[in-house]
Amino acid sequence: MEQHGKLVIRVYGLILDGSGHVLVTDEYQLGQRMIKFPGGGLQFGEGPKDCLVREIAEECNGQKIEQIEHYYTTGFFQKALFYPDHQLISIYYTARLANPLKFRISDKPFDFPEMVNGSQSFRWVAINRLNHEEFSFPIDKLVAENLHQHKKPDL
Repeated sequence: MEQHGKLVIRVYGLILDGSGHVLVTDEYQLGQRMIKFPGGGLQFGEGPKDCLVREIAEECNGQKIEQIEHYYTTGFFQKALFYPDHQLISIYYTARLANPLKFRISDKPFDFPEMVNGSQSFRWVAINRLNHEEFSFPIDKLVAENLHQHKKPDL
């Protein structure tokens, strides 16, 4: 069988606060606004949980997370949006923030001074008010809808 393309593996956190909220990140990247779950790309030599721990620490000023449990891994073909001839695999974990909190959480979307690449802010969204259409990426939309409905996507 002839092989084409490459894989892009992304790992995301459904960071829960224990009172019905999930953490989302508002970002300005590649010249566009994005609403997504926090996380990022798996690096060679690291496991998915290790990736999530690293990504949250990088994005959230050294923040630690705990109670990390698998939630969903993409079970269908999804072409990567930013890389030609690449397939995207996304892995989602639920987790909680460890004390103390080391980063700012806002109460409004896109709470940063200007739209420059790399700008990012975080906010809690009530799970019962999650609107999957607000998310920027197809798999995040699926996960947000299932989280809102209090069910896991089909594995």
